[in-house]
Amino acid sequence: MTNQGRKVSKGGISKVWLVPLVALLLGGWMVVYTLMNEGPTIDISFENADGLTAGKTKLKYLSVEIGHVESVFLNPKATGVIVRAKLEKEHEHLLKKDTRFWVEKARIGAGGVSGLSTILSGAYIKLAPGKTPSATQLTFTGLEEPPVTDVGAPGTRLVIESDSASSVSVGDSVLYNDYVVGRVETMSFDQTRKKISYSIFVDAPFHELLNTSVRFWNSSGVSLTATAEGVSINTGSLDSIISGGIAFGVPEGLPLGEPVNDGDVFTLFSSYSETLERPYIHGQHYVVSFRQNIAGLVAGAPVQYRGITIGRVERILIKEMVSKGMRGRGGAIPVLVYLEPGRLEVGDSKQALAHLHNAIETGVSNGLRATLATGNLLTGSLLVNLDYYPDEPEMTLTQFNGFDEIPSISGGLEQIQHSVAQLLNKLNALPLEQTVSTTNGAIAKLDQSLTSLDKLLSSEATQDIPVQLNAAATSVNRVLSSEDTQNLPVKLNAALDSLKKTLDGLAPDSPVYEELDSTLYELHETLQSLEELTKSLSDATSILPSADSQDPEPQAQ
Repeated sequence: MTNQGRKVSKGGISKVWLVPLVALLLGGWMVVYTLMNEGPTIDISFENADGLTAGKTKLKYLSVEIGHVESVFLNPKATGVIVRAKLEKEHEHLLKKDTRFWVEKARIGAGGVSGLSTILSGAYIKLAPGKTPSATQLTFTGLEEPPVTDVGAPGTRLVIESDSASSVSVGDSVLYNDYVVGRVETMSFDQTRKKISYSIFVDAPFHELLNTSVRFWNSSGVSLTATAEGVSINTGSLDSIISGGIAFGVPEGLPLGEPVNDGDVFTLFSSYSETLERPYIHGQHYVVSFRQNIAGLVAGAPVQYRGITIGRVERILIKEMVSKGMRGRGGAIPVLVYLEPGRLEVGDSKQALAHLHNAIETGVSNGLRATLATGNLLTGSLLVNLDYYPDEPEMTLTQFNGFDEIPSISGGLEQIQHSVAQLLNKLNALPLEQTVSTTNGAIAKLDQSLTSLDKLLSSEATQDIPVQLNAAATSVNRVLSSEDTQNLPVKLNAALDSLKKTLDGLAPDSPVYEELDSTLYELHETLQSLEELTKSLSDATSILPSADSQDPEPQAQ
C-alpha cells in the first residue's frame, strides 16, 4: 500500500490542489474583468453636500441611473465639498469638458416648481452631457442651480447689459410680441464696468428674428403714460407681470440689420418708449474740452451737427480732470460725448462707426470744432454743437484719458461776451481824457462865437441891414435901367470896330490919322459917360454900412 501510494504521488498533482488553483484563476479573471469593465471615478465640487449621501445618492441622465456616489469629503481649503462618484463604463463617453452636473431636488422659483419626485426618492446628481470634442475629463465643478437650457440646444445665446438689475432674474422669459421664445440663463455683475450682464437664450427657429437692429427692453410690470391725448397703459403677458421678462423687437422706422452671432452684446432699455428715444446700438465716445462756463450742460444733453442730433452728452469728466492735476491756470473742463452714426442714416453698424471716425478725423484738420450753444432760453440748458470754421488753424485729434478729443472754440453768449470785452479793452486804450479836454475847449470857443453872433444879430445896425440892402438894390436897378447904361455896349462895340480899322491903315499925317483923332475924341466922350456911370454906382453903394462899423469884435470873457 505504501509503495502504491508513493507511486501515485510521483505520477501527478494531487487533486486537492485543483480547488485552490481554480479559485485563483477565477479570482484573477474576475479582477481583470472588473478592471476592464469598471467605469471612471470622477470628482465633482459643490458649495455644500446638502441632500448627498455616500453609497446612496445616484447619478442619473434622462432619469436612468448611470452611477453612484462613493464618498463625500471637504476640499483641501474647507471652502466646499468634493463628491467622488463612480460612473458606469458604457456611459464614459458622456464625460466632456463642458459636461455639467447639479443636484436635482425640489425647488420653487420664478420658473415654477421642479424636482417634486425627489421628495420620496431623495436628491440625486443629474448630468447634462457636453458637446465639446475633447478627451475624457474626470474633474468637474457642479452647478448650484440647474441650467435652464440644455447643452447643444439649437438657438442663439446673447449677452444683455443693463445699468441696474431692475426686476429681471434668472429663469425669466424672453418675449417677442408677448410670445415666449427664450429665457434668461444667468445674471452677473461686472465690478469693473459697473454693469449687470444677463445671458439669454433664444430657441430655434425664433433666433432668426434676431438682427443688429433689434432692441431689448424690460417688459416686467405695468407701464403707465399720461399725455395730452389721454392715459396709456401698457402691459406684457401675465407671466411677465408677475415674474418679469425681457422683450425684443425692431423699433418703428428702423431698417432691419445684419444677422447676429453667439455672444453679441446688446443694451437692456427700461421700457419700449426708451428704445424709440435711443434706437441705435453702435456708437463711439469722444471728449470735448471747454474753457468757458458750462452751467446748463448736463448728462443727456444733445450733441448736434448743424442742428441735426447725432449723439448725447454722457457726463462731465470732473474726476479725470482732477486726476490730471489742477495747476491753477484755468484748464479746460473735459466733457464725454457719445456719437451714433445711425442718426446720420449711414447705417447702424461697425463699418458706419469706422466711417464716422474717419470723417471726424478729417474734419478736424479742415476746421471742425465743437461749441456750446443755448438749447432753451427759458431753462438756460446748453447743448454741444459741431460745425466747420475754416478760419481756425489746422489741428488734429488728440487723446484724453484714452478717448479721442475734438478741439473746441468759444461760442454762443460766451463768444459775444468775449467780443464785448475786447471792444471795451480797445475803448479803454483810447486817449479819451485828452479827447474830451480838447472837445470841451472847442465847445467853449463855439459857445463864445455863438454868443458874439447873437449879439451881432440883436444889434440895431444889424437889424437895419435889410433896409439898407433894399435901398442899394433900388439904386443899382435905377442905374442899370437908364438909357445911357443900356447904350453903353453899342457905343463900345462901335468904338472897337473903328479902332480896328484905324490900326489897319494908321500913318502919321494921313486921312486915317485924322479919322483916328476924331475917333479918339468920340472915345473920350464915351469915357466921360462911363465915369459918370461909375460915379453913380459909387454913390449907390456908399449907403451900405462898412465892414469895420458893422462887425464888432467879440468881447473877451
